[in-house]
Amino acid sequence: MPELPEVEVLVRHLDPLLRGKRIRGVTVGRAKIVRPETSATLADRLVGATFGATTRRAKYLLFDLRHGTRSEPFSVVGHLGMTGRMFLQPASAPLPKHTAVSIDLGEQRFVFEDQRCFGRFNLDRAPLAELGPEPLSDDFTADAFSEALGRSSQAVKVKLLDQSLVAGIGNIYASEALFLAGISPLRRARSLGREEIGRLRDRVREVLADAIRFGGSVPLDWSGAGKGHALFYYGAKETGPATRSAEERFAVYGRDGEPCTRCSGEVVRCVQAGRSTFHCPRCQLA
Repeated sequence: MPELPEVEVLVRHLDPLLRGKRIRGVTVGRAKIVRPETSATLADRLVGATFGATTRRAKYLLFDLRHGTRSEPFSVVGHLGMTGRMFLQPASAPLPKHTAVSIDLGEQRFVFEDQRCFGRFNLDRAPLAELGPEPLSDDFTADAFSEALGRSSQAVKVKLLDQSLVAGIGNIYASEALFLAGISPLRRARSLGREEIGRLRDRVREVLADAIRFGGSVPLDWSGAGKGHALFYYGAKETGPATRSAEERFAVYGRDGEPCTRCSGEVVRCVQAGRSTFHCPRCQLA
């Protein structure tokens, strides 16, 4: 599932492409994606509107729209789900098989492709209300982070996935941040000391910022010709420069059975709250 860095890179890619574009038509291929709106309601609201800024909140994409300069702006809330992709393509090109929403922009179309149909594209902002602070913002303070962790008896890795604690952290970067901080994912959140919490906060910010920088430097394969969709945009085009994949940059995620990059011990995998966790038992003492 795309996490905060992947969504941030996508937002930075789409924003200049969509700004100023007027919506001429909307076609919904999968009604589930636009609920609670109906396909007709969404189309009626969007047709004639012009795109403003495209921004991000946690793992959500926010598409600002306006009907004329004197009207009130409104937003479409998008989420990629597990395998969603959003891109622009020529209007004459055939739509992908799993197109969930297609927006006519004249010579181009904005396409939301969602094979597994876990994404969303609607006007409902309710999911944003319960989100915690953005981890790369000044609102993500050590004091607030410490207070929230101190109230929790959950394992710290599980608690990091709580979007009301901090918005946008997912399974991949939770494992990576804990490794860099030298903290076992199995420890109870409230057992962490003040210095450990400060270190974890810094490593969360570091790993997310690094992933965004990496994503911004990789040639994007929006055509879908590249193999795999695990992180939905990584993978250089065949004509582009050779680059390392995102997976090759991970210190522990997906590397169970391989040697730790720090101590050469074995990286192990366990399951917490139904999700895979990867860590080095030597470097991350419980």
